[in-house]
Amino acid sequence: MKFYPPALVTALLCLFAAPIPASGQTAEVPYWASIRSDEVNMRAGPGEDYQIAWVYRRAQLPLKVLRIKDGWRLVEDPAGDRGWILSRFLTRKRGAIVIGKGAAEMRERGDAAALLKWRVEPGVVGELGDCEDGWCRFVIGPREGYVRQNRLWGAGEP
Repeated sequence: MKFYPPALVTALLCLFAAPIPASGQTAEVPYWASIRSDEVNMRAGPGEDYQIAWVYRRAQLPLKVLRIKDGWRLVEDPAGDRGWILSRFLTRKRGAIVIGKGAAEMRERGDAAALLKWRVEPGVVGELGDCEDGWCRFVIGPREGYVRQNRLWGAGEP
């Protein structure tokens, strides 16, 4: 049987006993996320004992994550309301919501002269794709096209 010096054994134990950050606990804030489920509670604080402030019923609704605490995320919604949501109900898959007055134009390409495919009303949520030159790829169910970035909350830097 081989024996190792106690100092080496102690050093190895300390190395392997170091805490490993939980997944997603080290993300830089702020960042964009979106709601993963059809119904999610936003709470006044980071725990299930805190009062429910809002109940969201919109999968893909974009949220700005402002702070991380023990599996909870302090988020801001498109209306500017803030509260805490359990991280398991959020996804890093980018969503966006149409904002502004009147319908936003969804075009075939990211160009004002491109074929107009649909008009999208404010409040419609969808999956956000890449943005370039002020236009973003936007997918709403089976429909997809390009919408001006300034008409989408959830696009750009958080």
